[in-house]
Amino acid sequence: MKAIAYDAFGDAEVMTLRDLPEPLVGPDRVLVEVRAAGVNPVDAAVRAGHLRGLLPHHFPLVPGWDVAGVVVSTGLAVTGFAPGDEVFGYQRQDHVRDGTYAELVAATERGLAHKPASLGFAEAGGLALCGLTALQSLRAVGVGPGDAVLVHAAAGGVGHLAVQVAKALGASRVIGTASPRNHDFVRSLGAEPVAYGDALVDNVADLVGGDGKVDVALDCVGGAALGDSPALVRDPARVVSIVDTNVVGLGGRWVFAAPVAADLEWLAGQVDAGALRVEVQQVFPLARAVEAHRLLEGGHVRGKVVLEV
Repeated sequence: MKAIAYDAFGDAEVMTLRDLPEPLVGPDRVLVEVRAAGVNPVDAAVRAGHLRGLLPHHFPLVPGWDVAGVVVSTGLAVTGFAPGDEVFGYQRQDHVRDGTYAELVAATERGLAHKPASLGFAEAGGLALCGLTALQSLRAVGVGPGDAVLVHAAAGGVGHLAVQVAKALGASRVIGTASPRNHDFVRSLGAEPVAYGDALVDNVADLVGGDGKVDVALDCVGGAALGDSPALVRDPARVVSIVDTNVVGLGGRWVFAAPVAADLEWLAGQVDAGALRVEVQQVFPLARAVEAHRLLEGGHVRGKVVLEV
C-alpha cells in the first residue's frame, strides 16, 4: 500500500510517500480503506520527537491519528462493523508506528464509529481527534447548563469544535479568542469573539460585565493565554488545557484525548442533528503531506487541514 512514513525525527521533509506492507488485521481489528486523514498539531509534534517521553515510537513511522474511510474486512471478534460501512475515528494506539496517512489502516474498535451520514469524508477525517479533545476537555471541568465558557483560539481545529460542543452541553454563553479576520467565523459558530493579546483580561471583563469573569476557560494555545486564564475564571479548577501541562500547577486540568467509541458516536449524533459542523480550510492529496504540515506549522489555520487518500 502507499503511505507517508519517515525513518527519523525531524522537520516536515523527513516524510516521504512509499510502498509499505498492508497491515495485519487481528481478531479485534477493522481494516479500513482510508479516504481522508486529518492533519493535527500532534502529528507534527510526534514527527519532531516531542512525544518520545510519553509513548514508544517505532520506525518506519506512519503518522496520523485521524481517519475516515470504508470498512474492507473485520476480525472474527468484531461485532459492530461490517464490510462497506463508512466510518471515522481516532486511532491513537499504545505505541506510535501504524498511523492513518496510508491507504489502509487496521483500526481498533474502541476508536471507531460510523460516519455521520450528513458529513463528507474530508470533514469526517477532521472530526475525531479535535472533536474528542473538545468534548472530553469540557466534560472534565463539568461544562453544563448556564455556564459561560471562554475558548482560547476559537477558530482553530479544536477551538471551533469546542465552541459548538460547549453550546451542545448547555453553556449559555461562549466567548472565543481569535484574530480579527476570524471574528465573523467565530460568530457564525455561536460564540462572541474577543481579541487576544496583552489586553485579554480587560477585553473579556468588558465583554462579560459584572464581575468580569467566566465559569470555564479552555486553553488551546498555552503560554500567555494559559497564564491569563486563572484571572478570567471564578474557580481556577475550571481551567483546562490541551497543550500546556503547566495548567496543573495553576490548579486546573490537562487533558490528552482518549479514543472512546461512545464519545465518537455522540459527536456523530451532534453532526447529524445539525448542532456541529467541521470547518476544513484545505484538503491536500496524500502525496503532499509535507505541504500540509508546513501549512499547519505556519499557524493561523481556520478549522482543519485534511489529507485525501
